[in-house]
Amino acid sequence: MDDLFADIIGQPRQIQILQKIYHSQRIPNAFLFTGPDGVGKHFTALKFLQLLNSEEDYSKQLLQLTEPFIQFIIPLPRGKSESNNDTPTGKLTKDTLEKLNEEIQKKIKNPYYKISLERANNVKISSIREIKKKISYNFDEIKYRGIIISDAHLMSMEAQNALLKSLEEPPEGVIFFLITNSGQNLLPTIKSRCWEIQFNSLSDENLKQVLTKYFNIDQNNSAKVIPFANGSATFASNLVENDFNKLIEETIILLRYSLAKRFHTAIKQFNDIINSYPYDSLNLVMQLILKWLDDVIKDRNDINNFYFNNYKETILKFNRRYPNTDVYNIFADLENIASKAKSNVSLNLIILNIIFKLSTLIKG
Repeated sequence: MDDLFADIIGQPRQIQILQKIYHSQRIPNAFLFTGPDGVGKHFTALKFLQLLNSEEDYSKQLLQLTEPFIQFIIPLPRGKSESNNDTPTGKLTKDTLEKLNEEIQKKIKNPYYKISLERANNVKISSIREIKKKISYNFDEIKYRGIIISDAHLMSMEAQNALLKSLEEPPEGVIFFLITNSGQNLLPTIKSRCWEIQFNSLSDENLKQVLTKYFNIDQNNSAKVIPFANGSATFASNLVENDFNKLIEETIILLRYSLAKRFHTAIKQFNDIINSYPYDSLNLVMQLILKWLDDVIKDRNDINNFYFNNYKETILKFNRRYPNTDVYNIFADLENIASKAKSNVSLNLIILNIIFKLSTLIKG
């Protein structure tokens, strides 16, 4: 039954760890799957649950995210007048519920797909409380039920403490999978109760396979976005869907305004980009800015394989005019800002910090 993992691309070490755990028959009550989005963490959790339940054929129910086989927890928007005593979806509008269902169906169809809902900034404490309620029900016919918490780092401290109570006294036959790209934002007490497995970014070849097999992206588009994608199918597919060439052009314009210290215009340009691209646009632009700076560093070290090859002249011109700029420290500072963007930090504050930091590339 170990061939259940055959559909998971580019994570052989992680699969080997899970196979050893399975054959040992000492199954942990909780796993923490960390690593970039779009590398197979969710899919691996489903496949491991299939393996654990291989004596009975529950494959369809598991892959369809059907309760009580799977309880799938994701960040959700807050409804009008919603309190923590409401159910997670009780105060959501009809349109939001329809969108939620559409997104879950996309996830079922493509396990590498990243669910995207507007204003879904945290995992609600009401969602965590429902876990405690539902795991108390007895389903003897199911050997192992799964609780998958996607974007687990988006739980508030209150929600994390509520989850901790369930992790401390888990019922038999229930396994938690906490899936995150920011494990450092989880309480140490939660992490200590989980078996952590770090997932890798995908190699270019593995990423191409995932984009072809699961996203139906042709080789031409794959070749354009893979160098920018940091081994993430989520990031690569978003670049394709969001008109990659136009996004590159808009990012170059943003860089020019920021470097020229045209702050008001740069802020407007940044907000226009955010509003024009529906999913994860801040992260998309942030990563493109970092790639441009990476090209600046490459040029200074006589390395010519640029990401922004079509805008090579902007990089050469910058280095000719400002050869002594401390690009390395500014690159590190922007990486730090990018990591904070994954938390519930004010979007306007992040945008201002990015633009101001870019403006310091040019003194005076």
